Amino acid sequence: MIKIKNLYATLALSLLMSLTACGDASEGNAGQSQKIQAAAPAAGTPAKAVDSAAPSAEQKVIKIAYLPITHSLAGFEAAEIEKLKKDGLNIELVKFGSWTELMDALNTGNVDAAVALVELVMKAREQGVDVYLASLAHRDGNVIVVGNDIGNAADLKGKTFAIPHRQSSHFILLNEALARENVDISEINIVEMAPPEMPSALATGQIAGYCVAEPFGAKAVSLNIGKVLYNSKDLWPDSICCGFALSGKFLSAYPELASRLVKALKEGGLNLEHDHEHEKELASKYFKVTSDTLDVSLKWISYDNLEIRKENYDQLAEKVKKYGLSENPVPYEDIVRNVE
Repeated sequence: MIKIKNLYATLALSLLMSLTACGDASEGNAGQSQKIQAAAPAAGTPAKAVDSAAPSAEQKVIKIAYLPITHSLAGFEAAEIEKLKKDGLNIELVKFGSWTELMDALNTGNVDAAVALVELVMKAREQGVDVYLASLAHRDGNVIVVGNDIGNAADLKGKTFAIPHRQSSHFILLNEALARENVDISEINIVEMAPPEMPSALATGQIAGYCVAEPFGAKAVSLNIGKVLYNSKDLWPDSICCGFALSGKFLSAYPELASRLVKALKEGGLNLEHDHEHEKELASKYFKVTSDTLDVSLKWISYDNLEIRKENYDQLAEKVKKYGLSENPVPYEDIVRNVE
């Protein structure tokens, strides 16, 4: 039986490794820009002039940072729909390989906006960084994936579990799952791991489970090397994960553009919600993933109703304190900007 299991894991790993991982900093594409331009700068305008401290609204290139995950799809769609408009926003999507790199760019004002983990934006705001949340980027879309030999959260005792970042809803969801079986977080070994590495690590037994942005959970499920132990909706209804964050510098200098940008994001979310095939096509354009994996992954996520409601944010703030992510999370009024 052990030999059969080892052979099965080896075959699954071989198939998994044939898929091109997305979003990993090792790809060498961190900070890579993909420009979605609706209105080009005036002919003959030097690049440095466009990137000057205060270009006009017509010349402004809005840089949006993202990781190649399904949680970023509404941002991709916003760029696509603006490209088709006669007077659309001039958007440049900037791809990063890790949350750390993305947040560094947002916190320093090197990008104007980002699809980012809300907990990381909260921590930055708590430390006085001039960044704000304008909307959610998605709803739901997280699962706890474990090896096929794990029956419940109690089986994770003494084992290794991976998350992308401790300042994340993924860490909170793990705590929620463990609490249901009266397991303390100290009883398992938590590691931070690059999302593309997680499915293969599960296949080889390096980790017993993981929780991360999609489509990486669905990869393990579609290859039958893992299973869903919990969906985020089961553990934490109306959970908050990734939000659409704005640099305070951009928000102050271009309030009208910021408003149009957030409206475009929400319009993009509604487009995705009503067209599953377009949703899959868009995801395939921005990162490499199989159709089978997307069919699994996109069942777990939604992109409508992206407003950040105070009651949901306050619930997140309570969990952030409960699980030791912050002793004094920033209040709703100091971080959420409804700019529409």
